[in-house]
Amino acid sequence: MPGYTEIGCHMVFDIKIDGKFTRKARFVTNGHETGNLPKHDTYASVVSRDSVRIAFLYASSNDLDILACDINMYLNAPCTEKIWTEAGPEFGSDNGSVMIVKKALYGLKSAGNSWAATLTATLASMDLVRSRANPNIHQRISVDNNGNRYRE
Repeated sequence: MPGYTEIGCHMVFDIKIDGKFTRKARFVTNGHETGNLPKHDTYASVVSRDSVRIAFLYASSNDLDILACDINMYLNAPCTEKIWTEAGPEFGSDNGSVMIVKKALYGLKSAGNSWAATLTATLASMDLVRSRANPNIHQRISVDNNGNRYRE
């Protein structure tokens, strides 16, 4: 396919020993085959331990709830690279078909960066802005009944 790079993909199977022996399967890429990408396309920052501690301190001192969730992150972000793969036997009758990768998959060099951009855009649509001290901490600026601005 002109303009696209072929990349190998495979399934990774795992059994989670959680008392129920949950079975998991992931479709992953051989990301090392994508060639050299600029650092700004692959870098995704990670929140520091100190920033998490400050966020907990802030929430505690302002009587705010702390919520957490687990997200299948890469599957929610678009693939920024132009790549394709050939469907393997795990795709049944589609074995041998050409598949264009449209979502970020585990193993792609740009997957972390793509996810970070998608998350930031989603949080911005919810009126959350990045902290100046740490871009991984998002907050909303609100106004109380007396007209005072505060962060939540």
